[in-house]
Amino acid sequence: MPTEQESFWDADSYVVITDKTKPAMKWTIRELKRSGKNVYTIDLSEKPEEGALRNISELPDGIQRAVIGVTKTRPEDVVDALKQKGIKEIWLHWMTETAEAQEKCRDYHMHLITGRCPMMYLGHGVSIHTMHREIAKLVGKY
Repeated sequence: MPTEQESFWDADSYVVITDKTKPAMKWTIRELKRSGKNVYTIDLSEKPEEGALRNISELPDGIQRAVIGVTKTRPEDVVDALKQKGIKEIWLHWMTETAEAQEKCRDYHMHLITGRCPMMYLGHGVSIHTMHREIAKLVGKY
């Protein structure tokens, strides 16, 4: 039976919110696209990537899940904007989850995953992420 972290990646559409402080967000976008998912990127950095949106309000309706990996931007503010777009399943990247963001997700009845890097579940081949996955499985933290 898949874990909630593994099942998170079963949707068709995602938004990944980055401010370029977490490299795993770039890799997450790449892996989701490789898997044939419909992926939107919100780039809140000073120099956004070409093709990225700058604001959550620019997203179309119907996106199922969001991955948040920001440290210069308050993740709780991102949660507010995602709620307005109707997104109810959130992955707060490891080391970016704030108590305020977690509380808002609870208050908004959003399903929330924290404490994990998405790439531990999306990574393929031999990489630091797949090695991390195997170690996490061995020590019961997958």
